[in-house]
Amino acid sequence: MSEKKSHGNVNPDGFDATTADNGPAGLPENAFRELAADESYTPVMHPAHDYPEVTPYSVGMGLVLAVIFSAAAAYLGLRVGQVFEAAIPIAIIAVGLSGALGKRNALGQNVIIQSIGACSGVIVAGAIFTLPALYILQAKYPEITVNFLEIFCSSLLGGILGILFFIPFRKYFVKDMHGKYPFPEATATTQVLISGEGKGAEGGSQAKTLVIASLIGGIYDYLLATFGWWAENVTSIASQWGATLAEKTKLVFSVNTGAALLGLGYIIGIRYAFIICAGSFFVWWVLIPLIGTYGAPEITSLAPGAIFSDYARLIGIGGIAMAGVLGIIKSWGIIVQAVGLAGRELKGKSSAAKEVRWQTDISMKAIVYMIVVALVAVLLFFWFGVIHSFWQALVAWVVVAVIAFLFTTVAANAIAIVGSNPVSGMTLMTLIIASAIFVGVGLSGTSGIVASMVIGGVVCTALSMAGGFVTDLKIGYWLGSTPRKQECWKFLGTLVSAATVGGVILVLNKVYDFSNPDIIAAPQANAMARVIEPLMMGGDTPWILYMAGAVLALILNWLGVPALAFCLGMFIPLQLNTPLLVGGAIAWWVGSRSKDEAVNAARRDRGTLISSGLIAGGALFGVFAALTRFCGFEYTNPLSGSTTQTLGIVLYALLIIYLLWDCMRAKKA
Repeated sequence: MSEKKSHGNVNPDGFDATTADNGPAGLPENAFRELAADESYTPVMHPAHDYPEVTPYSVGMGLVLAVIFSAAAAYLGLRVGQVFEAAIPIAIIAVGLSGALGKRNALGQNVIIQSIGACSGVIVAGAIFTLPALYILQAKYPEITVNFLEIFCSSLLGGILGILFFIPFRKYFVKDMHGKYPFPEATATTQVLISGEGKGAEGGSQAKTLVIASLIGGIYDYLLATFGWWAENVTSIASQWGATLAEKTKLVFSVNTGAALLGLGYIIGIRYAFIICAGSFFVWWVLIPLIGTYGAPEITSLAPGAIFSDYARLIGIGGIAMAGVLGIIKSWGIIVQAVGLAGRELKGKSSAAKEVRWQTDISMKAIVYMIVVALVAVLLFFWFGVIHSFWQALVAWVVVAVIAFLFTTVAANAIAIVGSNPVSGMTLMTLIIASAIFVGVGLSGTSGIVASMVIGGVVCTALSMAGGFVTDLKIGYWLGSTPRKQECWKFLGTLVSAATVGGVILVLNKVYDFSNPDIIAAPQANAMARVIEPLMMGGDTPWILYMAGAVLALILNWLGVPALAFCLGMFIPLQLNTPLLVGGAIAWWVGSRSKDEAVNAARRDRGTLISSGLIAGGALFGVFAALTRFCGFEYTNPLSGSTTQTLGIVLYALLIIYLLWDCMRAKKA
């Protein structure tokens, strides 16, 4: 599609009303890049037309998928320790169903299905990262109690706050920052949704490319996860020289060989991938060798992975927290603008300009009223359901309200840059701050543990929802959905997902017992339990490591380095970061080989489509792989570790060659 310049009959939101077409087509050429000063973006579903969006089919199917994926994500997340992203599999199912049922103009309905269904993943992440810690600690402190109402209300109220706090920032993130953030998950999901609307030879060719890439990435990741014929993580310690190097210097190199992460790196691009990996390299190749060589004897005896988990990663948490504070300071103008708009609307001074369908949110006046109601509900929940002391409940309420609101922009920034939300890191910092405050007001011991974990669940879910919601709304922006409709029906999806997750957590604890790590991994909840216990029961807290990370973030900001991306790299394991640099390097290489910029652009765009397929296939088949493992399938790999490492290098190289080859096949339009 040719780019749309801001000339002709231009409305206040910048699109050219004279260029309205009669139905959805492919994504515009300027969908993923920054716009020129005289250029505007026109979405796939043109703002001058109305399209079917909220229908009994789209709402009903979205709710069904929210229930299914909430249960699946909670089960697999607790058993495996990994919450899969639900947005992409749900988008694939929505496109497949609309095609099978022969629905016309299904794009708007599919966006609503995806938006409602995607509540499952974000609510699950908020719940299982925190609340199972209560069951884990209950084995040690029997007086700790937890019930369905606590889990349900924590997830529901946190999800609602996340929605309400993010809506005032929607235009900034999805419209004003167009082309400035990579939005990797939103890009992949959008490519899946648009593939179902392809028209003519070009549309069919794009859909075919996406399907082939999805099958390659999906089958590759399925075989890798199910049979392990080649190593999932190629690491230097698998060799004799690497093991010796790690033992003497604590120096390790590793890379995850999965297809989905390679595609993620391509979409993120070389700039952010390099910054993220710089943070990871700093931790693994500077901090860990230093700590492991010159630290106390009990530290130098640890393996590099243990030093990362117990020490170096905590520096990353401090860095994320300070980067979040810096992000809040930098976004203060946007925050003040949103608050000012709310104040003007409450006084009846709303803008006289009529907004088009494509940029219509729930009114700010309604948002303010709903925030007040939600915050009152949170206070009552804390007072009557958790703490039973009004003043202590009030302190907890203030902590939740301030942190959830201010860190909303941080969560959205992280999703926009990396595609993964560091809610566990931000929630750990919230727990530390909240616990220190609670102890100061006399709330400690087992009652303090319960209060902190339930409150942490509210904050974690709020931040998880804010991060996930920016993905939904960016998808809607690219495709031309009505934001107000996405926002309204997100509440219903949150309600259904919260109820489902609460029931699944109770059932899983009765069946498997969270206190047994050999059966239920729950790594995030175990980490929360380890952090909260010494704070509330008396013990050492690594404040010096948190402060070191905070100081590092300040230095990075002073040097002009994006602190959040760098500190995210410090927090995320090395093997998950290095594939981002590989994918980003491929994106740079294929987009710079030709002297003809049109050819470079065509290659970059084809690579984005292929990478979206790798991510989509990896996400969907990853669910199948996990289900296969936990339906009783067991496979003993006869290959030795050195053989799987060698095969891992070979297969990963072949995957890289496929991505390079297919990108270079593109020709300019």
